[in-house]
Amino acid sequence: MSRCVAVRVLRLGAVPYAEALRVQERCVAAARAARSPAALPGPGQGRGGPEALPGPGPGPGGLEALPAESVVLSEPAQPVYTWGLRGAPGAAAAAALRARGAALVAARRGGHITFHGPGQLLAFPVLDLRRRRLPLRAYVAGLEALVVRLCRRLGLGTARALPPPFTGVWMGDSKLCAIGVHCRNHITSHGLALNCCTDLTWFEHIVPCGLEGKGVTSLSHELGQHVAVSHILEPFLDSFQEVFDCTLVSPEDPGD
Repeated sequence: MSRCVAVRVLRLGAVPYAEALRVQERCVAAARAARSPAALPGPGQGRGGPEALPGPGPGPGGLEALPAESVVLSEPAQPVYTWGLRGAPGAAAAAALRARGAALVAARRGGHITFHGPGQLLAFPVLDLRRRRLPLRAYVAGLEALVVRLCRRLGLGTARALPPPFTGVWMGDSKLCAIGVHCRNHITSHGLALNCCTDLTWFEHIVPCGLEGKGVTSLSHELGQHVAVSHILEPFLDSFQEVFDCTLVSPEDPGD
């Protein structure tokens, strides 16, 4: 791979978690379609083709000119607990979490229950691992490496990744960034959740990521100052570009 490979950046801002998932699924459909453009339906044909994404106008044949890969960035607008293939809360626990004002969502990713909410950066890379000749475990290690690189840019030199099952990025025994991915036909979805100025008390009502005895932290806590999601977007994207060896491009208005 080289920097001539473009990855589209979709900056959604503060949106409901469900909206970030919806945009991610459109990107996944676009990535699959990019593998076999001849199989794409023409304009107005069928309902199974990818929904149009914001960006350049239609290409040849009236089809939307879409990149093969994307990364969807968002900040959850409301508190939500999600879980992957394991760790779904029981009925009583789910009712207690809802009573605190949080939504509950089962997500198609690896991992146990975790929290997403305001002050957290969600990054959902949609990458073609077959095209990149990248094993899934190496991809997860790349996500960890980009957050470690970001932390070093911010002055947190002790941020580190740990061996499985302790995925993510850690400051001591406290998790700073959770990682949970899904990969189907070598195309990735979901990704990472980085605590910037997250209200960490939301994590007190669960066992985050199913890891007993481990804490949770944020960039704001570690740096001793308020760090909003908007403050770290550019250094995050710089790190993403370096680790995944690509050129990032943005549509004019990702909110369309």
